[in-house]
Parts: sequence; C-alpha cells; structure tokens
Amino acid sequence: MKLSVLYEDNHILLVDKPAGMLVQGDKTGDGTLADECKLYIKKKYNKPGDVYLGVIHRLDRPVGGVIAFARTSKGLERMNKLFQEREVEKTYWAISKHKPPKIEGELTHWLKKDAESNKVTAFNKEGKQGTQKAMLSYKLIGRIGEFYLIEVKPETGRPHQIRVQLAKMGCPIFGDLKYGGERSEDKTAIYLHSRELAFIHPIKKEPVKVTALLPKEQIWGLFGR
Repeated sequence: MKLSVLYEDNHILLVDKPAGMLVQGDKTGDGTLADECKLYIKKKYNKPGDVYLGVIHRLDRPVGGVIAFARTSKGLERMNKLFQEREVEKTYWAISKHKPPKIEGELTHWLKKDAESNKVTAFNKEGKQGTQKAMLSYKLIGRIGEFYLIEVKPETGRPHQIRVQLAKMGCPIFGDLKYGGERSEDKTAIYLHSRELAFIHPIKKEPVKVTALLPKEQIWGLFGR
C-alpha cells in the first residue's frame, strides 16, 4: 500500500489510516498500519535492522483518518503524556441516519467492555463495577438527504467510546452494525472518521494541526473532502 503521510519529523509520524486496516497485530494475523509505517521509515531513511515505532493511540479497525505514531522513545513518552493529560484535541466526523436530539451538546456515560464479545455497553449513571467514565461533545454540522454529519470531540479515549455514546444518544453511526447502525455497502468500514489532531509538539514546542481528507466513498463525498 502507499502510505499517506500527513506530518513527519525526527520524533513523530502522523498518517492517514485506511478504514478496515488494523493499527496493531491481533489474532487474525492480518497486515497492520504499524508494519507499513516501519517499512516506510526503513526505505526512506535506508535504516538497517529493526525500525523503532511506538504506538501512541489506536483507532478501531473499521475507522479511518489521522493517527499518530512515535519514531523515538522520547517522542512516545512525551506524546503519551499529552494524551493522558488531555492536551491533544481530537476531532472526528460521523455520519448517522438519525438526527441528534439537540444541535450540539455534551455526553457523559460510564462504559463497560465485554472482552469476549468485544462490545461496550454505556450506562447513564456510575455504579456498575468495572465501568470507565467517558465524555465527549458533539455538534450537528450538516445534513444531506437522510444523512446527518456530526462533529465529535472526545475528552476521554475509551474503547469504542464515540460509537457507543452516539448510539446511546439515538444516533448510531451508519454502517456500525455492532451498535445498531444501518448496513452500508462497505462491510470493512463504518462512517466514523478521525478528521483532525491538534497539539503543541512536546519537543519542538510548536503547534501541530493535521487534517485528514475524507474517504472517497460516495456518501462522504456529499460533504466535501
């Protein structure tokens, strides 16, 4: 595959992840984005032996868009700290066939993951053992026909957070059968896109803001690139 690099320096690498691709290896044994990034670095810089690459955060397999990796252990440590301290602004775009109850708002739930089914349940109140608090803000930014475009800014980074919280609100993501979304033609992707990452570079101390192009699928095309 041809890797789409959005930002690169000595410490970090931001790329556009294709929907349907794994970030890291799992029991399927399928190829991963991390492997492609290592191959890219190895070839571009003619590096012998193993190439270092740190996974800073993850996107679910059916989700595409901008994702960050670290090229050095120093970069990994400092970027991890930025994510942990919520100093990275993450913006996602989601498409649903259901209109949000309000034009914009904030959602807070307590999430519990079932490891066997790899599915998350959202509760409105704290109390269930093993739950994690999840918070996000959302805004309806467009509508074309039966499709609603929702911008989401997660404050926390829980597994399946955006998918399950939007579904709990009554706006399951189009194509996300796991959480009640309608079936789409693309069985490898759902209509959730990591649109933008913004942060102060932890080493250079300069602002970094990277935006990924929307996927080429027809429905995304209705809302531009």
